[in-house]
Amino acid sequence: MNMADKTNFNQDKNNRWKITFLIMLLFSSLILLLNLEPIMQSSKYHLFADSRHYTFIPNFFDVVTNLPFLLIGIYGFWYCRQSTPKPTANAWIVMFLGIALVSLGSAYYHWQPSYDTLFWDRLPMTVAFMALFVAILSEYISEKLASALLPAVILGMASVIYWYFSNDLRLYFWIQLAPLLSISAVMLLFKSRYSHQWLLLAALTFYFLAKITEFYDEQVFLWTYEILSGHSIKHLLASASCYCILVMLKHRKAIGISC
Repeated sequence: MNMADKTNFNQDKNNRWKITFLIMLLFSSLILLLNLEPIMQSSKYHLFADSRHYTFIPNFFDVVTNLPFLLIGIYGFWYCRQSTPKPTANAWIVMFLGIALVSLGSAYYHWQPSYDTLFWDRLPMTVAFMALFVAILSEYISEKLASALLPAVILGMASVIYWYFSNDLRLYFWIQLAPLLSISAVMLLFKSRYSHQWLLLAALTFYFLAKITEFYDEQVFLWTYEILSGHSIKHLLASASCYCILVMLKHRKAIGISC
């Protein structure tokens, strides 16, 4: 075996254990969630701190703070169709389409919060999450993984359908967890083909802050002297997370092939 063959062999071996670790991480988290008791949707979930009406819009701020998702989603969809290299372009395009639809679904839900309208809030979220999941895997590990986009999106949508008919959130929670785990693990284990990857970490940070403000909805509403609730701020922080990804795609440069 010559030196080049030996180097390629070592790289392949190194990649195999990394991929194995990533698969184990994702499947162990799924198994862990599925071994829990069914997680039912609390009826109190629909009781948001800020229920103020302005003009003809109920729950005004929880509705209108979805506008940034629409703007970022439309622009990101257009940009990725024009400028994102194949074959991962489709994953980014679908992600931004999902983000734009999140705006409509979430606004519809907050207009009249209920179990039924929540379905339309969550469905596009899973499209965006799973498209991001595939985009990251295909760009860091192998472009062949871009072909997993359709089954991944179908799985994400199936998790919402399963929750809607069973009132069990476990699979839906995993669909949100999987991309977060994969981004963190993949960035640690693999080298990127592109620059500006720190913006992915910024996106993760904004998303975690969004989940925190969502949890402390009423407390944040009181802390801000009833200017904005935690849930409204959650929409803005989650939008900032999406914007970080858009900025990354616009400014990044190819720096080589990951190994």
